[in-house]
Amino acid sequence: MGGAQSPHSQLGAIPMQSFPMFIKMADRRVVIVGGDEQAAQKSRLMLKTDAAITIAAPELDDELQALVDKGRADHHTGPITADLFRDVAMVLIGTGCPAVDASIHAIAKSVNALVNVVDQPALCDATTPSIVDRDPVVIAIGTEGNAPVMGRSIKTQIEKMLDPRLGNYVALAGRLRDSVAQKVARENRREFWRWAFNDAPWQAFKRGAEREAAELLKTAIETGAKQTEGQISLVGAGPGARDLLTLRAVERLQEADVIFYDRLVDPDVLELARRDAERVYVGKVVGAHAIPQSNINQLIVNEARKGRRVVRLKSGDPSIFGRATEELESARELGIPTEIIPGVTAASAAAAAMGRSLTERGEIDSVVFTTGHSRQGADAPLWHHHVHPGTRMIYYMAVSQAAALRDKLLESGLPADATGHICANVTHKSEHIFDVALGTLVEDLKSHDVGGCAIIMFTWRKGEFSADQAKKA
Repeated sequence: MGGAQSPHSQLGAIPMQSFPMFIKMADRRVVIVGGDEQAAQKSRLMLKTDAAITIAAPELDDELQALVDKGRADHHTGPITADLFRDVAMVLIGTGCPAVDASIHAIAKSVNALVNVVDQPALCDATTPSIVDRDPVVIAIGTEGNAPVMGRSIKTQIEKMLDPRLGNYVALAGRLRDSVAQKVARENRREFWRWAFNDAPWQAFKRGAEREAAELLKTAIETGAKQTEGQISLVGAGPGARDLLTLRAVERLQEADVIFYDRLVDPDVLELARRDAERVYVGKVVGAHAIPQSNINQLIVNEARKGRRVVRLKSGDPSIFGRATEELESARELGIPTEIIPGVTAASAAAAAMGRSLTERGEIDSVVFTTGHSRQGADAPLWHHHVHPGTRMIYYMAVSQAAALRDKLLESGLPADATGHICANVTHKSEHIFDVALGTLVEDLKSHDVGGCAIIMFTWRKGEFSADQAKKA
């Protein structure tokens, strides 16, 4: 009969070579051996802790010397002996010389110190992971040295998931734990904490209402009355590419109970949302009637009044030609908490795609965002008011008004051969950016088969055209 198999073998799992755990550092000492960049990298990690830091090296670079000067670390210039490493929490070695590092490692191990040696995994009792820091919430990602780049990539994904305020909120909850234990019945505590970390208090804290969040928690502890409060977030989906969303936008999508979106939102962006979130399309389909804005306002408000977390997902930035004002006013009239999560607007994405700046010192000192459409029944936008030397003019939703726009710009002093740019479907797979002449704007749009999802950009640099043209403008 063969020997007994390990549990890992029976389960088909690969055993961990390293066990992840957190080491208490308060009131303990860490020794960093080395005086250059490798040691500085380790010091940056240890500065996140409460450990007393000793840096052992004959000389220190400017960064490490500044730590010593500020009293954040001690400088040991004497010989490296076993006593230096006795009773320390950790030893981090990075002198820049592998042979010297190995020798110091041997001295540290003579007193059973926990040691990490830069770039020498075989000499490491512990490795330093990629860290997501929302103190007191800390997440460590390790790959046992197999794929550190992947570890950093996972760190980036988790950074997107976690609100920057999470640590402060968890600290607030920690200060209230004793009060909850004294005043909330044991059988109700799990539900209390579920509510505290998922509903009204956390939502209030995230939008910056920290005092309101604290009051909600304290009132619920005293009275047992938890409030389920809806919230509306106007979230900028950016121009298309989902990796251009802000961290906060991704977080709101992952928390949403219901998401209202339109046709300009890329389907890849919706993949970042909670799987069980309800998704409601409120855009205009070609050949069909658009849902009136007043109806959209009512739909959004109705869901928030049910205590749901509502995301109104808008392409680009909600505050730039996104009808945000109407939706905000409808919610605020009923006292529903609202917030705007900014997004990358199409003009910024187009400039990035072209590899140029929207402004140029001495040449372009004004940037104008204007729309090709006004509210139904209102006068056309006053495009000609913005045509001045030193100005870059960016027209949203103006493709259908190209002929009228061309005429106004010509009347305002731009010559027919002025070069502009058409930026269509920016950051999408179908992105198309090309130059046009003002005089042939309409024809160029038709020849390139450009529809409505594009911006038109013209620029009048200082001194670019004649004095007569500038005077006419």
